[in-house]
Formats: sequence, C-alpha cells, structure tokens
Amino acid sequence: MEIILLQDVEKLGSKGEVANVAEGYARNYLFPRRLAEKATPGRIAQVRQIMEEKAAQARREAERADETRDMLSKTVLTIPVPAGSGERLFGSVTNQDIADAIYGARKLRVDKRNIDLEDPIKLLGSYMVKVHVHSTVEPAEVKVIVVPEEHKV
Repeated sequence: MEIILLQDVEKLGSKGEVANVAEGYARNYLFPRRLAEKATPGRIAQVRQIMEEKAAQARREAERADETRDMLSKTVLTIPVPAGSGERLFGSVTNQDIADAIYGARKLRVDKRNIDLEDPIKLLGSYMVKVHVHSTVEPAEVKVIVVPEEHKV
C-alpha cells in the first residue's frame, strides 16, 4: 500500500515522502497515530507541489542570508564604552551590545545568541566577531572596535 508520511517515521522516511508499506502496518499503526495517510494521485501531486514550494522558499532564504552575510562582513562597528586606566573597561561589551550596534549601523536585527563571542570583551581594541545569519551560510566576520567613551564636562 502506498502512503504519504505526515511526520518523520524512523526507518521509513521523512515528512512528505511517499512510501510503500504493508497494509496492516498502515491501518494498525500509521493511520491511527496520524503519521501517514493513504496516497492518492491528487494528494501525491499536492504534497510534491508543497515540497517544491518549501524548497524554493529555503533557497530564497539562503540567498537573502548570503546577502546579509556579505553586508555584515563589510561592517565595522565602533562601540564607545567607559574605560579606566590601562585600557580596561568599566564593565564589558557583550553579545547584546554588539547586536544593538549592528541594529544601529545597518538596521538589521540579529539575535544575540547568533553572535559568537566566547567571553565578553573587557579591553579596548579591535576584535573580529563571528555572526551567524543562517544555518546554511558561513558566519560573517564583523570587525568591532572598542573605544573609550568621551567624557562630557
């Protein structure tokens, strides 16, 4: 019996695939658990069209992410922070600070969890920080320059 999988089933296939299984397995296990449905020619065509649309959407997202990565790679962020003597900061520069600086410079929202910063920055200077924009695209390298904040008198 031909079925269309509605969810991933271990050792059988992934969602949207057409599989050939025993009639008892389909009737007694897959159908009651809503893991599959009976395959008809119309439904197979409909599922294939949906899968093609999802693949096209994923390609468009990857292209947009590639453009975003290129834009971020050309970005240099200057973050002014209060600093003491010896180039040490009062506090630190965190992932959230970098995400806010990216939004301020490029009007692009980046989740702070997508910024690859092992430890917070605690010294003045220049740093290369990796920013993950999409799972299929290599991370962008953003140059972050930490400068002392100007005191207002």
